[in-house]
Amino acid sequence: MKKLLLPVCILMHAVIFAQAPAEKYPVDSASVEQPGVPKGEILKFVFDHSAIFPGTTREYWIYIPAQYRPENPACVYVNQDGIQWKAPTVFDNLIYKKEMPVTIGVFVTPGKVLATPGSNAQDRFNRSFEYDGLGDAYARFILNEILPEVEKQKASDGRAIHLSKSGNDRAIGGSSSGAVCAFTAAWEKPDAFSRVFSAIGTYVGLRGADRYPTLIRKYEPKPIRIFLQDGSNDLNIYGGDWWKANETMERALIFSGYEVNHVWGEGGHNGAQGTAIFPQAMRWLWKDWPKPISKGVGNNSFLGNIFIPGEEWELVGEGYKFTEGTAANAAGEVFYQDIPNSKTYKVGLDGKLTVLDLNAKRASGTSFGPDGNRYVVAGETKQILSYDKNQKEKIIADSISGNDLIVTNNGNVYVTAPDGVSKPSKLYLIKPGGEKIVVDEGLKFANGVALSPDQTQLFVTESATHWVWVYRIQADGTLTAKQRFGWLHVPDTDENAWSDGLKADTAGRLYVTSRLGIQILDPLGRVNSIMPVPSGQASNCCFGGIDFNILYVSCGDKVYRRKLKTAGANSFSKSYKSATPRL
Repeated sequence: MKKLLLPVCILMHAVIFAQAPAEKYPVDSASVEQPGVPKGEILKFVFDHSAIFPGTTREYWIYIPAQYRPENPACVYVNQDGIQWKAPTVFDNLIYKKEMPVTIGVFVTPGKVLATPGSNAQDRFNRSFEYDGLGDAYARFILNEILPEVEKQKASDGRAIHLSKSGNDRAIGGSSSGAVCAFTAAWEKPDAFSRVFSAIGTYVGLRGADRYPTLIRKYEPKPIRIFLQDGSNDLNIYGGDWWKANETMERALIFSGYEVNHVWGEGGHNGAQGTAIFPQAMRWLWKDWPKPISKGVGNNSFLGNIFIPGEEWELVGEGYKFTEGTAANAAGEVFYQDIPNSKTYKVGLDGKLTVLDLNAKRASGTSFGPDGNRYVVAGETKQILSYDKNQKEKIIADSISGNDLIVTNNGNVYVTAPDGVSKPSKLYLIKPGGEKIVVDEGLKFANGVALSPDQTQLFVTESATHWVWVYRIQADGTLTAKQRFGWLHVPDTDENAWSDGLKADTAGRLYVTSRLGIQILDPLGRVNSIMPVPSGQASNCCFGGIDFNILYVSCGDKVYRRKLKTAGANSFSKSYKSATPRL
């Protein structure tokens, strides 16, 4: 049976490509060696000590243009699957004509885990794992392992290799799965790679790249310029229709305001057209350099109703152990907790940051009540506490291993109480008189809790899954009509979204902190937008400032803020009805 495998594979390839037309493309002069054009040098190396892809070995080549001078760090082009597209010749010609900057090329093959010498075993081929999957592993591999390794080498004449660290000076490309890999690196690290060449890209259901068109439409646009190529006779197999997937990618990129160009043809799954148009792609990707590539403005009206052009994240504070429990009082002043250090911080309306003179008792969840008091979950003492304007402490409830809480405008307090991931969580109602009632249990790590603007719905995040749950609040404060409400996006490297704190704005949208940043749901529970955070994992958020239009988010050891067009719905205020959602 093994003897038949190779002939069968060859036959299948013949069938796949049998209907593809003969491909003949015009030859760009930049793809041909030209007299008088100085040639760059190509060096070959082996890299076999990756910590990100342990046990793998691979070859890589470095192209050093004749015009390169060590005193000026060079731009960088990284290509998967080694040297393709007649790239060294193209770079020689384009750099000589100043149609692209002085650029060092790094051409990397996928990794292999070599079989034991002398055995009858097959090598483990890592290409699909490294190239087809989502997540930042390959980007980190290039940035933290390959590029530093490149800078250890020298040209044959002794020139040191210095690479630019600016994402605006870096491009990355590839074909097929290598194209997905290139796009993923830029998507995950747009500050490191801002220009992408994608030929016959496999944006289909091999390892999750079919999710990209949806994610592109929902994410706040990133500063990426991308050139796409594919042919109408590309593959149409179990993972999807590769030609249509590339068209779908282009439509998603245009919708979201990205700077995108393309060349479509009638070819099959090969590099013929990619090689023919590579010079054209390089000219376009590097046009107007060194002008930075900026974020686009797309057609997502949901984003347009939230984000203010030019307003970006601003650092509020850093150097904490773990921040949580963001909440604003009626004046718009913002409070947050550094849980391990048992400290509470306050951001004044003037932006001044102070630390409160008290032991916060490892407080986490925080909410202000209609009485103006600040309510917290004290993890150290397993209590619900309140503090008045003079920081006088009062015990509201005892013996609750809580996480987060929300106080309604009638004084009811809802508290989430997870007991690890494997045990069912409890949801408590604490009435103004101190009565403590378990109103629900069973969620897998119930975490954040928030109210709808009309205070008739209670939302709870289930961190160990990708769900946000919703309950209807009855007149006596108990809950009914429990159901899954919001389906959250999950990173490729995790099995759950790890949703945490959440808040509603006055339009009824929910802002849910998660592993991917802040996922913004419409009033029907659909994620319409994903807002990445500058660093760390978002753990909680709130709306502060005098108009409650500044979104604060806690992210591990840092806290950020960003001004938005919308305003937060305050649980201590009089409830009101939001506009009827579009069904």
